[in-house]
Amino acid sequence: MSEQRYNAYRVMWILVLFDLPTETKAERKAASTFRKRLIADGFVMFQFSIYMRHCPSRENSKVHVKRVKSSLPKYGKVCVFEITDKQFEMMEIFHGRKEIPKPQPVQQLELFYFLFSIKCKNHL
Repeated sequence: MSEQRYNAYRVMWILVLFDLPTETKAERKAASTFRKRLIADGFVMFQFSIYMRHCPSRENSKVHVKRVKSSLPKYGKVCVFEITDKQFEMMEIFHGRKEIPKPQPVQQLELFYFLFSIKCKNHL
């Protein structure tokens, strides 16, 4: 129980919301480059112009936020925020009027949790 509680507040989600101009060819290229860099860094599309990434720790999330900041386009609006896994768990997602399941972390991170939980049990 306590292990699960620890993870829920330690594991982070990063959400990147952006509204970038796409009127000229250069602006479209800048927006596309920004989006491709997010995907290359492990972000997945949550909605159009909203990308999210699961991070195993706060320290790891800081690294990815720093990468997002380093690739900001010259024009437009970008919002980056971090929430805990517990806060993410409380999110309600609807498609029309029907509730849809929340996205799950990638398989690789589940392996990390498994290894981390074994390590924690060995130290207790």
